[in-house]
This record gives sequence, C-alpha cells and structure tokens, in this order.
Amino acid sequence: MEKVRGKLMRWLMRALVSAKGRLEDWMPRFSRVGDARYFDPARFDWVPEIEASWRTIRAELDEVLSYRDELPNFQDISEDQACITSDDRWKTFFFYGYGFKAEGNCERCPRTAALLDRIPGMTTAFFSILAPHKHIPEHRGPYKGVLRYHLGLIVPDPPSSCGITVGGETRSWQEGRSLVFDDTFPHEAWNGSDDYRVVLFVDFVRPLRFPLSALNRAMISAVRLSPFIQDAKGNLLDWEERFQQLEEHRKEPVTG
Repeated sequence: MEKVRGKLMRWLMRALVSAKGRLEDWMPRFSRVGDARYFDPARFDWVPEIEASWRTIRAELDEVLSYRDELPNFQDISEDQACITSDDRWKTFFFYGYGFKAEGNCERCPRTAALLDRIPGMTTAFFSILAPHKHIPEHRGPYKGVLRYHLGLIVPDPPSSCGITVGGETRSWQEGRSLVFDDTFPHEAWNGSDDYRVVLFVDFVRPLRFPLSALNRAMISAVRLSPFIQDAKGNLLDWEERFQQLEEHRKEPVTG
C-alpha cells in the first residue's frame, strides 16, 4: 500500500510541475489586477479593514513575542526553506498553511485569526519575525497563482534600515501599512537594524478571470496534497504540541 501511495504522489508531483508552467504562462492575460512586481493595495477591498485593525493585531503579536526564543524557525516548519535560511534568525508563528489551520495559534490570537478569515482566497498566513541583521537571499516563489501580502507590525527606525527588493525594485515597510507583490519575481529581504522586524505575511489566491480562475483553484487544492505541504503540516502539529506543554509549564505556580 505504501509503495502504491508513493507512486501516486510521484505521479502527482510530475503532473503538478507540468501543469504549473502552462498555467503561469496564461496568468498575465487572465489576471484581474494585471501583472506587476508590486500592486496597489487599494485594488484589494479587504486591505482597509486589515490596516485599520493593525494595532489589534500588534497587541496579539506582543503576547506571542513573549515566547520569541521558543518560536520555530521557518525551516523547522517548511524544510524546503533551508535553501535560503539555516540559522535561528527568521522566526514564524503560523495561522494557516495552504488550507491547514493551526488551531492552537488561532485561539491564541483570535482577533488576528478572525481578520485573516475575511481575506478572500487566503491560503497561508503567519507572523514573519526577522532578527537584527538577518538577510534573506534572493529567491523565487513557487507559484504565480497566489500573491503575497505584508502588513508592517514592527518596523525599526529608520524604516530604510529594513527592506525588500522584488524584481529589482526596493520598498520599505511601514507600521500599519501594506505591501502586495508577486513573489515569483526574484526577491530578497533584509533587516539591517539592531531591532526585530515583524510583518503579517499572507499568501492569497490571485484574482483571475474564468476559466483560469477555476484551474488555478484546482492547482492550489492539489498542492495541498503534496509531500511539501503534508510534511510542513506534521512539523507544525509537532511544534504546537511542544508549545502547549511549554505554556502549561509557565502557568504552573512556583513553590519553594
């Protein structure tokens, strides 16, 4: 049975790779928001509510950061990220990963989770925490069928000390403000300051016209079955179990 499952998964991955290239070739023509490195956040009607609530999100983030050292590194959850980060200076706190909901983390940050649920086509969401002087080297996102959203939550002074370059164009984050971009353009990010930089990191389905919209959603649904996503799901579940034990231990009364 395990051999059959392995063969099916290998066939699925080959089919996904073949179909992905064809879909991406057509996306600029079917995109409802055009094809660009960065997109005007005003084109997405859910952005104003997220920005208006940024201090609420920030308050929940501050609680999470009391456990900063115990948070998982990105490569601890998604092992494929080891090609771009291998140290402990890119921490994450996941809410969603390609449809999988991190129930415990959403309960810890209920207002943030409720806002995320109102983002159309949201597939992945987490707090992205860059330590001082962390640099994420240039790389390319895996699939053009989603766009990436960043909401600035903690941005050190001066804002120019941190930044992201997408397709050769550099922007800086601002607290309470949004960036929307296509991560399939070569991009890199850095925190050149002495403080932490944190954004709310969201991937959401690219708005497309039919029939490509339907094909895109089918592709994203298939990706959820891939070993890449299933392994990350398992890693996140393992971490959540350990984190819950840590929380319970901290709540135990001190005696002596």
